[in-house]
Amino acid sequence: MKKSGGAEKKKARRSSASVQNASRDPDSDITPRKQAAKKDVFQLFAEKVRDHKDLVSRWAVLQETRVEYFRGKDFVSFMKNHPELKEILEADRNLEAEDITDILLQKNLLVRCDRVVKTVRPGKKKLSTWPAHLEIFPEQVFSENDAFFAWTFVKRRPLWQTLLSFIWPVLTLAICLFPVYPHRCKLLILYCCAGVLLLILSLLLLRAAIFGAAWIILGKRVWFFPNILAEEATLRELFRFWPKKDEEERPKWTARLFYAIVAMLVILLLRHHAPNEAARARYQKRMSNIIDDVLEWSPSLALSGMMEKQTVFNATENNNKFSNESNATSQSETATSADETESSEESDQYEKDNI
Repeated sequence: MKKSGGAEKKKARRSSASVQNASRDPDSDITPRKQAAKKDVFQLFAEKVRDHKDLVSRWAVLQETRVEYFRGKDFVSFMKNHPELKEILEADRNLEAEDITDILLQKNLLVRCDRVVKTVRPGKKKLSTWPAHLEIFPEQVFSENDAFFAWTFVKRRPLWQTLLSFIWPVLTLAICLFPVYPHRCKLLILYCCAGVLLLILSLLLLRAAIFGAAWIILGKRVWFFPNILAEEATLRELFRFWPKKDEEERPKWTARLFYAIVAMLVILLLRHHAPNEAARARYQKRMSNIIDDVLEWSPSLALSGMMEKQTVFNATENNNKFSNESNATSQSETATSADETESSEESDQYEKDNI
């Protein structure tokens, strides 16, 4: 540890001396425009290196911000394999990788970071090669020994991302207008979405089955598409196929036997309580009715249906009024006939009394 600390101090002194020598040009009366151009040289170099595919980098969280970072030893090997990139630096093309990194740190194009978790977690043999959480290192000098460097400038947005930002609002509007699409378009969209959903679910079930079988039989943790459920990952890392190296301890045979028995019991239980053919047919009919209602909906049918409902409502209201009026008329006629009957009975009784 003392040797590495002494080596880092020597590198820091050498880098500071090189930076001072680079800043002390013989032509001391350089115009501000040339100084700005010289600063842009390191900015251009940083952008070129960051966009290069051979520099291995990852994404992590630094102070609640996602940053792209690389390791110091990877940068040294990268510069050895690609010395032509130093031509961008023009007058400073002869600088070493350590000196270039120190200048980038002073220009705030890079920031040295350190891992947040510095102890080995239980069940693992060593620290993670690429930590997911970083913090700023106190000494901003270059080092190859477990040192990480994060880019601080915003990466230029490629053309496809700019085009995609214009396509998203159009796609959102198209999704909202789905009910007014023709029937064939609705069927095409429905089958495409159902196919994509089936593919995702099948992929997740297949990778889980492979993991369970490998864990129980071989005692190894094998996750194909390891970043498919990651919250923070680039598009290339998201669809990475090969699993990561298993750095954890091998599980005990008792745990593997226990989970094998549990898996068998779950499979038998699901098979015993599986729905019969009649229940499956009822569920399928119910779902097909819901899908048919969505696919067969159209504005013209909806408006005609509303008009029919309004017509039926008006007709029903008129019928109710007519029935009420007829009931009232019949009641009045019944009352009138009753009065006439009573009056005729009274007249007959009066005649009888007179006789």
